Amino acid sequence: MPLLGQASGGWTESSSALRILHVGIRNSVGVLTTDAFTQTNPVGSLGGAHAAPTSAGFDSSILGVLGGSVAFSRGDAGGGSNEIGGPPATANVAGVVPLGVFINTAAGNDFENQPAVASDKGPYVSGQGTYGNSLFETSSNAAAAITYTTGDALYASENGFLTNAAADEYNQAAVNNAAFAELVIGVVKMPNDIVQAELVYDQRI
Repeated sequence: MPLLGQASGGWTESSSALRILHVGIRNSVGVLTTDAFTQTNPVGSLGGAHAAPTSAGFDSSILGVLGGSVAFSRGDAGGGSNEIGGPPATANVAGVVPLGVFINTAAGNDFENQPAVASDKGPYVSGQGTYGNSLFETSSNAAAAITYTTGDALYASENGFLTNAAADEYNQAAVNNAAFAELVIGVVKMPNDIVQAELVYDQRI
């Protein structure tokens, strides 16, 4: 079933996969890494038989972090301690920890303003809130289709997208801090279905 209410286009006409329902913090502290504009999608950290997402908000033709993808601290980037971006192509790198979810695609869209390119800033939502997000993993690293259910914990996958498969989480336990093992990004309130193409969730970071 869809969320209550009406909107022209059924909320599908936004240029971002993330739809803000109740915002926590719109965070713009930090500058984007170089690869925040150049990374492929998916990044490729999830190997094996993992397939690219088929969720409505995924677009493999766009380079750089996508709106609705997870923002990570990037202590590995070498340009300073205040850089953010998507995940590196190698999993479990020290200094890379989920911070929130990007509001917009870094590269911007044709015929629109491109503020990230101009400012080197990539605003993300942190500090709780409730959101709809049409960018999420649809299969696990074990090639199993993912089904989302109300109450599921959401994690940052190694590709930087939401997932309920804890085994595919960008896990820092081995290299950084055991406290970041199974870091919950949010809790599903409404799963996607044939009517509603997005996950509605309460954010936890």
